[in-house]
Amino acid sequence: MKIQSSPRTKCARGLTLIELTVVILVLMSLVAILFIGARGWKNGTDRATCILKLRSVQVATRSYQNLYGFDAGGHPLASNGTQNIAKHLLEKGYIEQDTYDNTQGTKNCPGNGTYSTPFPDIFPPVGSLYMVCSLSETSNHVPQIHSDW
Repeated sequence: MKIQSSPRTKCARGLTLIELTVVILVLMSLVAILFIGARGWKNGTDRATCILKLRSVQVATRSYQNLYGFDAGGHPLASNGTQNIAKHLLEKGYIEQDTYDNTQGTKNCPGNGTYSTPFPDIFPPVGSLYMVCSLSETSNHVPQIHSDW
């Protein structure tokens, strides 16, 4: 005896247009969140790198000042024809060449700001920085408390 099977029903395979739209929307949302997070991470690392650069120059300046007995607001002795503190720091090995380039304004901050030394031949008063970043006001490239540097 022959068994009759029920007629085959066609099963739709694939995604409907609405399902495909939802999948694309979810993927686009995830990509947008990824880009926002990556931008925030980059801005944070730029700020941290800038602050570390400012701190290293400030610590080197204070170390040089204390070791050789200079007063805050005073001038260093002329060495090799210059009183530029950053040049002294480079010659004595307190800072490296790229940090010296930062102090001279020839190398930018990671956030594309510019560094400057308002008074390159005067030791800064306590609570003031020797080198500043042009982004210190807009992107908070200087920490709240730096007086103990």
